[in-house]
Amino acid sequence: MDTIRRFGFDKTIFFITLILVAAGVLMVFDASGALATEKFHRPFYFLFSQLGGALGGIVLLLILVSVRVPFYENKIFIYGLLGVTYVLLVLCFTMPMVASTHRWVNILHVRFQPSELAKLSLILFLAHYVQRFKDRINELKIFLPAAAVLFAAVLLILLEPDFGTAALTMVLGGLVLFLGGVCLRNFFYLGVAAVPTFLIFLVIAHYRIVRIIEFFTRNKDLDNASFQVAQSKLAVGAGGVLGTSLGEGTQKLFFLPCAHTDFIFSVIAEELGLLGALAVLALFAIIVWRGLRISLKATTMAAQLTAAGMTFLLALQTLINITVVLGLSPAKGVPLPLISFGRSSLVCTILAVAVLLHISQRKGQARDY
Repeated sequence: MDTIRRFGFDKTIFFITLILVAAGVLMVFDASGALATEKFHRPFYFLFSQLGGALGGIVLLLILVSVRVPFYENKIFIYGLLGVTYVLLVLCFTMPMVASTHRWVNILHVRFQPSELAKLSLILFLAHYVQRFKDRINELKIFLPAAAVLFAAVLLILLEPDFGTAALTMVLGGLVLFLGGVCLRNFFYLGVAAVPTFLIFLVIAHYRIVRIIEFFTRNKDLDNASFQVAQSKLAVGAGGVLGTSLGEGTQKLFFLPCAHTDFIFSVIAEELGLLGALAVLALFAIIVWRGLRISLKATTMAAQLTAAGMTFLLALQTLINITVVLGLSPAKGVPLPLISFGRSSLVCTILAVAVLLHISQRKGQARDY
């Protein structure tokens, strides 16, 4: 019932994605030059790495949007990708620790973070599963396998440990299930397993408790737990309306930790000011708006849920990152999509956009539900 318009995808999302990726490459170099020089004696170290991820992601995007069949609904593709995701998540624990965590796999000298892929593969799986059992999804024997797949992936991410990504993955999976018609009663069963698990991982990591306590404390410890957020707010405030101008920020010079990763929005706000920060937010808002429109116009239930899931992935990750930067929530290691340094995050986010674009170029007269 549906047809594909070759390269008839949403041009607005496509060009905004290119703009954000290009801006991200520029800001990564701007925010990391001093660090790269001191640590690697190569000022372009992070720039070349980010540029490689950007070019690779865009090539994959162009390949995926040119595919005529809806690969995101293909059972072999979905289950194959999910299987690869689980293998990589388990493989993380066989790799040497990086920053006291098991978040990466290193294959042929290329480091990759499987938890980024997990968000995509779970959205695809849950959307496919809900459409397949749309009339019986609220039966426990149907719902529980889907919940178990989601919970197992989240548990592996928690064990790495990566609390922020695990929480985001759980919320995304829950949203796809909820939009697919799963009743609140079934979420109670999922919560019985998920809530105590998250609480346990919250309590056993002392630094997480400290971050939460510091967030709600009036007199904050600016030398320890609140240092990152305090420096971030100083950067944002120093930018004013017009900013200090590109490259002239000072907080990135070893005052602001993770300036090129989790707190890159602080550098943007300092150097480009309120106007630059609002421009970035506006571009993300347009992507979310267009993504929701694509979801509403999708020709199948699976496509609708997939498009909604990919859109919420971008929206929630952006919201979490910026609220941390502004001190509106406790610090979490969630990057700003398409802009923060990190090849795994960048490539997987571009792939999420690619799925959205592919869905947008499929037209039909009626949905199958």
